[in-house]
Amino acid sequence: MIRRLYTLLPRPGLLLRLGALQAALAVLQGLLLGVLVPVLDALLRPEPDFGAAGPWLVIGGLGTVLYGVLAVLATPVGFAASMELGARLRHHLIRHVTTLPLGWFTARNRARLARAVTSDAGAIGQLAVTTGGPAITATLVPATVIAITFAVDPTTALLFLAVVPFAWPAIRRAGRVNAEVETELEEAAAGIAGRAVEFGQAQPVLRAAGQGGTGTARMRDALLAHRRVYRRGLRRALVPDLTFTAVVMAGFVAVLIVTALRLTSGELAVAEAVALLVLAVRFLEPLATLVELIGALRAMDNAVGRVRALLSVPPLPVPPDPVTAVGVPEVAFASVGYAYGGPGSAPALDGVSFTCPPGSSTALVGPSGAGKSTVVRLIARFFDADTGSVRVGGRDVRDHDPAALLADIAVVLQDVYLFDDTVEENLRIARPDATRAELLAAADAARLTEVVARLPDGWDTRVGEGGARLSGGERQRVSIARALLKRSRIVLVDEAASALDPENERAVADAIAALARDPERTVLVIAHAPATLAACDRVLVLDAGRVVEAGTPDELRAAGGFFARLDARQREARAWRLAARARQP
Repeated sequence: MIRRLYTLLPRPGLLLRLGALQAALAVLQGLLLGVLVPVLDALLRPEPDFGAAGPWLVIGGLGTVLYGVLAVLATPVGFAASMELGARLRHHLIRHVTTLPLGWFTARNRARLARAVTSDAGAIGQLAVTTGGPAITATLVPATVIAITFAVDPTTALLFLAVVPFAWPAIRRAGRVNAEVETELEEAAAGIAGRAVEFGQAQPVLRAAGQGGTGTARMRDALLAHRRVYRRGLRRALVPDLTFTAVVMAGFVAVLIVTALRLTSGELAVAEAVALLVLAVRFLEPLATLVELIGALRAMDNAVGRVRALLSVPPLPVPPDPVTAVGVPEVAFASVGYAYGGPGSAPALDGVSFTCPPGSSTALVGPSGAGKSTVVRLIARFFDADTGSVRVGGRDVRDHDPAALLADIAVVLQDVYLFDDTVEENLRIARPDATRAELLAAADAARLTEVVARLPDGWDTRVGEGGARLSGGERQRVSIARALLKRSRIVLVDEAASALDPENERAVADAIAALARDPERTVLVIAHAPATLAACDRVLVLDAGRVVEAGTPDELRAAGGFFARLDARQREARAWRLAARARQP
């Protein structure tokens, strides 16, 4: 475990210094116990020999002062180390995840990252100090006592050593069981956390269903499951813990009996017997505390394992001499294949080839699961194609520096995330140095200015967590305004007008049209709404991961194929929505 923790930290020097300080304290504590032997031997004689005890008392006093100084130093060093270790781990994690493919950031992996940064990193830093220090003491003090006892009385030292072969497997078994129990408890606690978040987010639905106070059945099941796991864990850990305690107590009883027999037989003097019993207590007492520490040590080991699992995720490959600038804003696919489940899985794309010339605007059309979003994500290099080549600016995206590639690509996703900040700051994320005039021009083109005019504090209105204070269409306008402000020459839009009301659909379509009007910008948009399609000069129709139609919107309508049928259904559905809205009082 120490080796795993050591390799986990980017700069483990602090951990080594803290461990060395704790080790020095533990060894010094054992040596001070050794000083008791000559002191007791001199003072417990029929005629106490203070002269013989004096030098040892001086040595013991100096050692005690040194121990006190080191102990005082260890406390603030420990607290500082705990905070610094946690901070270093968090920074190490954040630096690493910034190198991972964007496709790695699924809901599950985001939850793993949040847990590692907020919980595991802090727990590792804290437990490495508050538990690691006592664990070092509980190990080194008995080892030092054995060494001292060998110098005083080898028979008793051998008795101490005889405890180890029984205590070691007992503590290993207790540790293994505690690790399994801790893992099960963590999984059950994670289930409760997920259900608790769901409980909070779904309050309107739950209250409407009369379950606002009790929550869903899944919430109740998670609570019951955690209780069952906790009880089962206590039962499982009870026997190994008691076994180890029994071994330690049996060792003390054995030492007590043997020492008493040797004392009554005259083999040991009273002073020696008392000193050996003191050493026996200090040998066995730290061992007894190990069973109390083992649960925390295993919890730290599990946390280390979770953090190591994140840090072991391979980063996005970067060539040794990457392309640092996108040339012409051209996008081309050449026989591209990709499967989310890896080789042998059903392909999301299968032999897809097309070219989007510089300055073109292309609509990606097709049924759900056709591979449209996969096309967009491969261009932005959320992940790499399994076969074929995705080329941007005439070069394979794998030849580009990832940061340089994304600097010239703007992505407008269906699920827009806004930071809990002002509208203006959410736009300036794209280009912090933008002038006020550039900001307003982007907002006008994205039809965002009319939204800002309705907000209570205008540009200074905070949008709430994730943009919750704005509607879906308003969030989309902010996202498109960011793309305009960024001035990226390649813009990828994923279902921006999906499930919007007609007014916002029209506004978002106008904003996409504003993106497409720039002759220096290449736009790919996943679209079905007629208003959005009207802004594009080319259409690619995908079905089952293949390109089945390609051409201008008018050409494909005239062809009477998939696109023509889809376009007709979309126009009918939109006409029906508009008629239904007109009939409303």
